[in-house]
Amino acid sequence: MLDAHETSERLLAEAWLARFNEAVGSANEAVADLFSTDCHWRDLVALTGELRTCSGPIVPSALVTGLAKAGASDFDLHPTRLPPVRLERAGREVIEAVFTFTTTLGQCTGLVRLLADGPEHAWTIMTSMERLHDEGAREEEAYAKDVRAPNWNDQREAARAFQDRDPDVLVVGGGHAGLTIAARLRALNIDALVVDREKRIGDNWRLRYHNLKLHNQIRVNEMPYLPFPKTWPRYIPKDMIANWLEFYTEALEINFWTETNFDGAEWDDASRTWSVRVTRSGKTRQMRVRHIIMAASTSAVPKYPDIPSLKDFDGEKIHAADFETGDKWQGRPVMVLGTGTSSHDISQHLHAHGADVTMVQRSPTMVVNVEPSAQIYDGLYLGDFESIDDQDLINTSFPLDLIKASHKLVTDRVKEIDRKTLEGLENAGFRLEYGEDGTGWPMKYRTRGGGYYFNIGCSELIINGEIDLIQYNNIGAFVSDGVKMIDGSHRPSDLVVMATGYETQGHLVEQLFGADVRDRAGRVWGFNDHQEMSNMWTRTGQPGLWFTAGAFSQCRIYGRFLAQQIAIDLWA
Repeated sequence: MLDAHETSERLLAEAWLARFNEAVGSANEAVADLFSTDCHWRDLVALTGELRTCSGPIVPSALVTGLAKAGASDFDLHPTRLPPVRLERAGREVIEAVFTFTTTLGQCTGLVRLLADGPEHAWTIMTSMERLHDEGAREEEAYAKDVRAPNWNDQREAARAFQDRDPDVLVVGGGHAGLTIAARLRALNIDALVVDREKRIGDNWRLRYHNLKLHNQIRVNEMPYLPFPKTWPRYIPKDMIANWLEFYTEALEINFWTETNFDGAEWDDASRTWSVRVTRSGKTRQMRVRHIIMAASTSAVPKYPDIPSLKDFDGEKIHAADFETGDKWQGRPVMVLGTGTSSHDISQHLHAHGADVTMVQRSPTMVVNVEPSAQIYDGLYLGDFESIDDQDLINTSFPLDLIKASHKLVTDRVKEIDRKTLEGLENAGFRLEYGEDGTGWPMKYRTRGGGYYFNIGCSELIINGEIDLIQYNNIGAFVSDGVKMIDGSHRPSDLVVMATGYETQGHLVEQLFGADVRDRAGRVWGFNDHQEMSNMWTRTGQPGLWFTAGAFSQCRIYGRFLAQQIAIDLWA
């Protein structure tokens, strides 16, 4: 039985949706009366066919256009998802309600936030495609009575071989991003092939530096359709991830070619297809495919710093992407350029192996203790949910402005929790910053892909002086055996690890497709004018070219909408 508060919140949500139903298809003014002046609407494929957010007075007009275009109707409280609830979001008290509706293309889900002090007005609304009408379940085959007929394994081998057909979709990159979108496409019965240049599925995690673990907790990182075992640790080690990706590929029947190089492709506007070249076992295969999804991660091409004097250094120079272990550096001086997560993890690893480590800071960096502080950001979207689908629904319901406001509040709280660590770092000469307008590490990740460190112990080594810290601006030049400082002193080093980040996706696109395709596709990552990640999981300026990357949660959530957009194109 519902208590009085639950009944009140349900009645208020039902009343708003009833008025909304009446307003759909009427003049803009009727819809405008249902929204606050500072409202936001986020759409995920349902009404616009893409990922798009708009804010302010234009929302009612844009929403009316989207509703009419999509043929949306039958808005009602969702019968099985989260019930209406009163709570605080981004510092504001709201009534949050999940609803369902239909369009000509599919069954949709949405979430509306009504202002608690004026529940006749919505502050935010999110609309998302839940399931396309044409999805259809995978057809079950009749039990084969002919014992000589191809069995399941025979059929899988034939499907993987692609001897007599080309895939509809080619996924370039076989990490968690590539496998997630391949699983989503498989669920829609879309013929896709994943290609990866590594020798073994999961090697893009397996071959990374020795002590790598995920820095957020297991619940956030699940992949579609197959949850992690409940016996797993909260923070998953890289080799567990690698082995899981191998298992996931088999369990989800994903077609995957290892040791395969994607050599490039040309777009044919007349046939609306790509002419693709891949090399496998020394042989080049030509394919015609409708769609290419780049899933090569935001860290596919290492970025090397422009330091002219680095050529004068005679010691070993490697990028963080190539660092594996510190075994051979015991008792030897080493330098690590950069102060992001990879730099700290590598520095801590080298220190543990007895190296004399100096970290070189090039720009201010945010530091946040992995527990509890780093996890508090994810806590904005986590609740006591029975399903990860409900967790993801809440996650996607936040427009950009609310994300920023929420993260700023969290960052202010985190700075207080981590005060001792942060003051110790500043006393050691470490330069700190907290993201644009103090919005913290998640926004730094979404805009630049780095610039922060989840502290798992390296900060204490810096504070205690066990790992030395110098500022790059105080270096005069690299010399054969280390660096000469501006003050004339000398610091020796046998190794320089460049933890200096990665090139943008555009760099890789130009290499594989040429500058024209790069320019048509547009900037990848960061935010666009529609308050969404730029050209991620949505149509780009180049037909048939798509991108997926980012955290496990991003790939899980937004891969569904990417797969739906491709399905709509293929089924048209």
